[in-house]
Amino acid sequence: MSSAADTAAPVTAPPRAGTRPQTERPAPPHRRYLGWLFAVAIAAAAFNLRPVVTSLGPLLDQVRTDLGMSPTVAGLLTAVPSLCFALFGFAAPGLARRLGPVAVVTAGMGAITAGVLARSFAAGTAVFLLLTALALAGVAVSNVLIPVVIKRYFPDRVGPMIGLYSMALSAGTALAAAVTVPLTKALGGDWRLGLGVWAALGALALLLWLPVLLTRRRESGGPAGGTAAAVRLPITRSRTAWALAVFFGFQATGAYVVMGWLPTIFQDAGVSEGTSGVLLAVTMVIGVPVSFVLPNLAARRGDQRLFVVVLASFGIAGYSGLALASAAAPWLWAVLVGLSNCAFPLVLTMIGLRARTAGGVAQLSAFAQGVGYLISIPGPILIGRLYQATGEWYLPLGFLAVLLVPQMLFGLRAARARHIEDEALPAASGA
Repeated sequence: MSSAADTAAPVTAPPRAGTRPQTERPAPPHRRYLGWLFAVAIAAAAFNLRPVVTSLGPLLDQVRTDLGMSPTVAGLLTAVPSLCFALFGFAAPGLARRLGPVAVVTAGMGAITAGVLARSFAAGTAVFLLLTALALAGVAVSNVLIPVVIKRYFPDRVGPMIGLYSMALSAGTALAAAVTVPLTKALGGDWRLGLGVWAALGALALLLWLPVLLTRRRESGGPAGGTAAAVRLPITRSRTAWALAVFFGFQATGAYVVMGWLPTIFQDAGVSEGTSGVLLAVTMVIGVPVSFVLPNLAARRGDQRLFVVVLASFGIAGYSGLALASAAAPWLWAVLVGLSNCAFPLVLTMIGLRARTAGGVAQLSAFAQGVGYLISIPGPILIGRLYQATGEWYLPLGFLAVLLVPQMLFGLRAARARHIEDEALPAASGA
């Protein structure tokens, strides 16, 4: 698993029998600094993986009015992220084999920066959608390959590094949702400035990844962390891979419904517009510390079934409370739903643990996220249809609570201490 370029987890051979153990020499200072730079670059990349989406939501009415965007196209725009994450996510392993995962993530940061900045100058709907798709393509490949980078370069620290990645991703999600509107007002009220300013964070991440990319290429003498020699697994024959994909899809469904509809749910219950926005921020902020701690705890166990059950139980309680008494304890429901959405860092951790090699993680990550995001596309649309048909939130929220049951069942299957190589390769050899 280790490579000559590894800086984060140096491996020393055990002493031979009959010899005195030698004192392990510390890594050279420049290697330690590069390891820290790599960790900071991963956190910076993760921070940029959701503002593309969550900065747009609060300003969508302004964008739609200014660009003459029809309500149908605006509704399509809410489904574009999941579609892009799926389509471009499937392409990520092939790009990683040819160019190396570090190079592809670096290019992803460039695509995010360029797309976010350029769409703020878009004069029409079609160009705006195209540039948003460019940014989302960068998000998609980075979504898939950052866990691969962690598995390859931090093999003994998968839990802590996934925790850092998840925490930074949650922080970026919450910050963009919370400050985009006040920031836009401070900049004069122009939505173009309010959206475009997020390109600065993408540029910062890109500047951090460029020296990492150059260092990896120089040390490896080829593609930065290339995986050309990885064995192509018949991953569709792995039951664990399918379980992870469905688990990922169900948790993504809940997360996108919450991001899109939670303020409306609270407002319909009589909660003020300002407070409902804060409650949405609470569901996201609660994931910041939990996303750091949870992967560390999950990676220490042989399986993660306990966490699957606990998080699903939080969600069932939260959605039930929202359905039956939204205004009675809104802060409690927001916290419970936010805790349930921490299934995202849990499934990322399991992706890193369910494959033996970085190449296996690349295929599993692409498969689980690609299929999972495809599964999640109908969810927010269906919730909107149910709400439109009934005029109430009982049925939509009840559906979300019931959906957590199969999510838990598939999660229990995915959480067992298995490796996809053990399931896929024997099946392939016997075919």
